[in-house]
Amino acid sequence: MGLAEILADGTGLTDQIEVRAFDGSRAGSPDAGVAIEIKSPRALAYVAQAGGDLGLARAYVMGDLEIHGDVHTALAHAGTLDLGTTLRRKIELFRKLGGLKLLKRVPVPPEEVRHLPGRRHSKKRDQAAISHHYDVSNKFYSWILGPSMAYTCAVYPSEEATLEQAQWAKHDLVAKKLGLRQGMRLLDIGCGWGGMVMHAAEHYGVKALGVTLSLRQAEWAQKAIAERGLTELAEVRHLDYRDVAETGFDAISSIGLTEHIGKAQLPGYFKFLYGKLKPGARLLNHCITRPNNLEPAVRENYFINRYIFPDGELEGPGYLLSLMTDTGFEVHHEENLREHYAMTLAAWSANLDEHWEEAVAEVGERKARIWKLYLAGSRWGFDRNNIQLHQILGVKLGPDHRSGMPLRPDW
Repeated sequence: MGLAEILADGTGLTDQIEVRAFDGSRAGSPDAGVAIEIKSPRALAYVAQAGGDLGLARAYVMGDLEIHGDVHTALAHAGTLDLGTTLRRKIELFRKLGGLKLLKRVPVPPEEVRHLPGRRHSKKRDQAAISHHYDVSNKFYSWILGPSMAYTCAVYPSEEATLEQAQWAKHDLVAKKLGLRQGMRLLDIGCGWGGMVMHAAEHYGVKALGVTLSLRQAEWAQKAIAERGLTELAEVRHLDYRDVAETGFDAISSIGLTEHIGKAQLPGYFKFLYGKLKPGARLLNHCITRPNNLEPAVRENYFINRYIFPDGELEGPGYLLSLMTDTGFEVHHEENLREHYAMTLAAWSANLDEHWEEAVAEVGERKARIWKLYLAGSRWGFDRNNIQLHQILGVKLGPDHRSGMPLRPDW
């Protein structure tokens, strides 16, 4: 039995994918249109030593494993190339695939983050974690995200909507949920490249302040604000949200920041935001979540934590909702946009494919491969309901206990 047959037998591959190996063997359907190629013995060592998605990722990033065709399709049908399930099966595969040779140490890709400086979720360490992911290249991000430069889940008004239309709809949905009106003051924490800040200023006449820990994002956003003639209303600062001195905001949007906060810091996070709002003001918290509270929030040895979001933590939507109410917010609306994020990621993946050669030239082949795997894997996670995206809308009630909310949602 050749190597490809051994691996295919160990993973239960369907006839919709092919496995190729360096010994010339093949398994699965040659007409599948999607193939996983094991290009060297080192690929097996990566998978054997790390297991799960981390071993697969290391082999793919280093070029010892190749995916021909659509990466999302390959992941959907092959999952992770784990070497068997039962102990007996693993021992059998271990012997057939090279034995002790699989345990010979192989180099970890230099892009992998194994240690960050400082205490977990301290300001110094959060700055390092954010810089790792966001301070890559604004040009690189522009190719993936498109003109909106919005790096959060879009809201598709229809199946036919473009990514740009869906990102505009997302910003407008947030604005409407927050009840933004001319003359209000908005704080947007974790503001990215300033999309929400500029939308609120341009379309609602709101004086908007955005803060981000990414210096490159802040520089890009300030330039975009000036080019659009919004400097009287919009501002983006390179600043930790905990260092915002102003208070008395009419609304706060947090779009894609909660994932970086950490469970232990979440009570303080919501308390801080509550204190920044006027009575009667609203908070819209938009973030990726786990589908429940049963699985661990932190997965240190997973691809996503080592390569994409160091120190990232996901909580269940019910836990976040409870924290908001315990802080004092009255929750008025909650919705899950899981399918929308799968569609968003599909669009980002298509953009990366379209600009592949430029992306490799800009950030290097290993970094580009990391992103290809990350976007496809995340899409698969939303497809399978392994992860979700929730928007929770809360109100800081005034002394008369009136929320100021419409009797029925008006967005």
